[in-house]
Amino acid sequence: MSTAKAKVNEVPEFPECRACDVGVLLPLSDFGAHGATVYYKAWICSNPDCGFNLKIRNGDVYLNEPVLDGEQRQYERRPQPARV
Repeated sequence: MSTAKAKVNEVPEFPECRACDVGVLLPLSDFGAHGATVYYKAWICSNPDCGFNLKIRNGDVYLNEPVLDGEQRQYERRPQPARV
């Protein structure tokens, strides 16, 4: 029985950001309501001047929501999902 091991110097390839053509989209994960890990819940552009982001919440896709520091988060009404 063989097991696959990731190479230490292996760098994953991420998709290019089509909004700015400079950065790449970085995946973010979160935890669900019951504590289960939700992989790739959001994607955000690595270019800080771009700000493109895509988030999945309850099966709906949200585009370009404001990115806030968790300590400065304001609790306000959430925007409607994007029509895809």
